[in-house]
Amino acid sequence: MKQLLLIGIGPGDPRQVTYEAVEAMRRATVFFVLDKGQEKDELVGLRKTILERYLPDGGYRLVQVADPRRDAQAADYVAAVHEWHVQRAALYARLIEDELGADDVGAFLLWGEPGLYDSTLRILELVRQRGLALALQVIPGISSIQALAARHQVPLNRIGEPLTVLPGRRLAGQARIDNALVMLDGQCAFAALEDPQLTIYWGAYLGTADELLIAGPLQQVKAQILDAREQARRRKGWIMDTYLLRREP
Repeated sequence: MKQLLLIGIGPGDPRQVTYEAVEAMRRATVFFVLDKGQEKDELVGLRKTILERYLPDGGYRLVQVADPRRDAQAADYVAAVHEWHVQRAALYARLIEDELGADDVGAFLLWGEPGLYDSTLRILELVRQRGLALALQVIPGISSIQALAARHQVPLNRIGEPLTVLPGRRLAGQARIDNALVMLDGQCAFAALEDPQLTIYWGAYLGTADELLIAGPLQQVKAQILDAREQARRRKGWIMDTYLLRREP
């Protein structure tokens, strides 16, 4: 049975890697890294920096392969994502089968928290359905949500109030927003909101040297966020951001 670790490494700051994650990295002999293209090469570099920091003596192999491309223009978003996961599952199955020997322990270093808006667990279930037996261990990590709250010095929840976590594409369908964390909002859905009672706490590249933070009444700062976001995306070629929307009394 192939041994595999899914290690949450936080949103970007090597200091936010937990000791449990470091212990797991020291057990691994093979690290799988998905290359998302030149524009996101920095993401590969950050993973290598973490390995060099915590495994300075080496003793592991790095297997870097191109990540299958998802059709971002597909009319059926869910179907496109499922097809992308199927392609990834075929790739993962081949890598695990070919690169992990009997005494090896494989590992994926996953941004943030493996159980929150990360597809790896779903993809590995598809790998298992292909007939490959896996001994899997998941090591939790600090999420961008936690980092966002810490940077803005706000609690994620308020007394007696639920906290909603949703992707940006579902924001427009909310009848009322009281306390919502929004992730994966490549289309900046917040910009279409006109509610004067909403405050936004926004952050990009959390935990890295390029971290950006903006907070304030949504109607006053959303243009500033859009400008900062576009400039950063053009400069770096990619952006990862998240935000908290909160209705103020």
